[in-house]
Amino acid sequence: GILQHPDGTVLKQLQPPPRGPREQEFYNKVYDSECCDSVLLELREYLPKYFGVWSPPTAPNDTYLKLEDVTRKFNKPCIMDVKIGQKSYDPYASAEKIQQQVSKYPLMEEIGFLVLGMRVYHVTSDSYETQNQHYGRSLTKETVKDGISTFFHNGYCLRKDAIAASIQKIGKILEWFEGQKQLNFYASSLLFVYEGSCQATTVRLSDVTLAEKRGVPKGLLSGGDILEYNNNIHLINATENGKIEASVSKGLSKFYALHKKAYSKRHPSQLSLKVENLEQGNMWKSSTCITQEHLNGNVIPQLEKVFCHMPAEIKESPNVEVRMIDFAHVFPSNTKDEGYIYGLKNLITVLQNILDN
Repeated sequence: GILQHPDGTVLKQLQPPPRGPREQEFYNKVYDSECCDSVLLELREYLPKYFGVWSPPTAPNDTYLKLEDVTRKFNKPCIMDVKIGQKSYDPYASAEKIQQQVSKYPLMEEIGFLVLGMRVYHVTSDSYETQNQHYGRSLTKETVKDGISTFFHNGYCLRKDAIAASIQKIGKILEWFEGQKQLNFYASSLLFVYEGSCQATTVRLSDVTLAEKRGVPKGLLSGGDILEYNNNIHLINATENGKIEASVSKGLSKFYALHKKAYSKRHPSQLSLKVENLEQGNMWKSSTCITQEHLNGNVIPQLEKVFCHMPAEIKESPNVEVRMIDFAHVFPSNTKDEGYIYGLKNLITVLQNILDN
């Protein structure tokens, strides 16, 4: 397993030879301070940072790789490990090893990837759902799309913003593979991480008033009042600037900044919205109640439409990381790594289908 070091890094115990020394050699080569190979220098962008090896004082013969904790900056990290490539065995594997690996997931050669596990934060229950490798190995060609979409569903809605950002990051890794012939990777994975927690945010509905656009009775929007609802949605009528603000807190997924231009360009007929962080405490004032019927029929669907189905071209990416991990089977080569490229392309296709549908 992976251990946490007090300094914020993680420790991965070196595997027995030849796998452990091979992975250490890979990291040493990529992170050599004198490295001037542009291919390897770019590769660093897609790996966890490497800080050498470490041994505990009480067991100096135990060696650990000291690596960046990719999840550390996240409050509620959602994590998925996906093995990439058509073969999960290296060119030097014995016939027995090949048979063993193929029998674990025969579909690997056809689809080019395997979900090894995931941990998803659900905002509605404030809890994690965890799936192990048996879940991934149970996925078929027909169910793999739904299986991966589970990782991006927070119990309230599908996090299309995180899917779009993941596709973008996988695309960068694919570009690197398309341009290099030095290394081939077997049984290596992509680690996906995105922020699953909810934070209080402000939604500004510009250009039109809520009463005009959504049919809310004007009498309910008295100056300066907050219109409260039991689903953690609060509306403020800001009469001094003619705009209406809505605050959405823990009941919904975390929302990310929406550039007005990007949104209105794609949806000119809909409201232009900008999402900004809201300092807690600024919004709680005396309240007037709005009927559940009007909120259910107007405000909630509008917020769902915006935040659960964000356009892919939003410029400001959500908090998402995609990093390559596990390098015990990396070998020098003079050809493109077609198996890994095949897996990346298929994974992008599946994610794009989830996004489009």
